[in-house]
Amino acid sequence: MTPFTSQELRKGFASFATGVTVITCIDENQGHHGVTISSFNSVSLEPPLILWSLKRHSRLMPWVEVGKKHLIHVLERSQENLAMHFATVKQEQFVNVGHKLAASGLTQINDCVAYYECETVSVHIGGDHNIIVAKVINLKNHPDKEPLIFARSKFVGLDFTETKTT
Repeated sequence: MTPFTSQELRKGFASFATGVTVITCIDENQGHHGVTISSFNSVSLEPPLILWSLKRHSRLMPWVEVGKKHLIHVLERSQENLAMHFATVKQEQFVNVGHKLAASGLTQINDCVAYYECETVSVHIGGDHNIIVAKVINLKNHPDKEPLIFARSKFVGLDFTETKTT
């Protein structure tokens, strides 16, 4: 038995600020899907690897298994609505969402801070989630845009203005 409840652990995890991403993928019938993820991390520059986590029993798992491609979108500060939109399962997820098809055939949501087109290289079980390790095969970055941050169960932004130290 742990000395804390799962609710206490959730609150503790919420103290760690993280970026907010949406992952898009394609099913076997060329249907497009997306999910909000805050568990994105860089792993390696050589080779270029990232990792992210998805519930073990997610309906999306078959479409992000080893060898499958997906597109990671780093959301921009004003895209809170997209984070919430893709946080729940719904039909026709891309209706009323500005997007286009990338050269890869994956859905690319407009106006994000960065895009990482990836191919899954391994999947590891991590408790109630799968840890997906993927190789970055293409990227676009827009450093002039501010990322959306999630901390203490709220969306926040960063102030990139320099502060003087004395």
